[in-house]
Amino acid sequence: MRDKRIVHLVDDEEAIRKSAGFLLRSSGYLVHSYASGVEFLKVARNAEVGCVLLDVRMPDMDGLQVQTEMAARGVNMPVVVVTGHGDVSIAVQAMKAGAIDFLEKPFEKAAVLDAVARAFARLDNADIRATEEAEALVRVAALTPREQEILEGLAQGYPNKTIAYDLGVSSRTVEVHRASLMTKLGVHCLSDALRIAFAAGMGASSKR
Repeated sequence: MRDKRIVHLVDDEEAIRKSAGFLLRSSGYLVHSYASGVEFLKVARNAEVGCVLLDVRMPDMDGLQVQTEMAARGVNMPVVVVTGHGDVSIAVQAMKAGAIDFLEKPFEKAAVLDAVARAFARLDNADIRATEEAEALVRVAALTPREQEILEGLAQGYPNKTIAYDLGVSSRTVEVHRASLMTKLGVHCLSDALRIAFAAGMGASSKR
């Protein structure tokens, strides 16, 4: 891919646009900032291909709606979703819609740069999805059947209490298995666990 790496930063908070923009520019990226999803979508089809750093909570059109509209308009750019009000259901919706990662504000520098780097890796390598799927299947296969059930519940967007009810176990049991599966997958946050689950084909349809 070309040397110029463009990040389309979409966030209604000026402070975030300034701070994240500075971080990305100082790391070698060219940043185009937009104060709303509507503003970004006006130019998206003709914009230079890059990574989209997309806030979820915005007036008029939220980040998930922007994702949907991007797909409808054929704007095929990798998306990293950012929110200050993260929860499991939003993470699931964003990542099912193809988000590379899900970051919560205030985000760490390393997490942002890692997510953006993976977004560009997806652009650089057309076969990366197949590679990610193969790796994810191996990692999920190493989990116990119960851990796989709990990971599937998380991929469906269910909280621990709901997963516990569905499986007929206590919430504490779910918490223990959840901690164990995170360790086995080698991840430290929910978004990374979900990324592996979706790559492995989990959470494809609701079972309720």
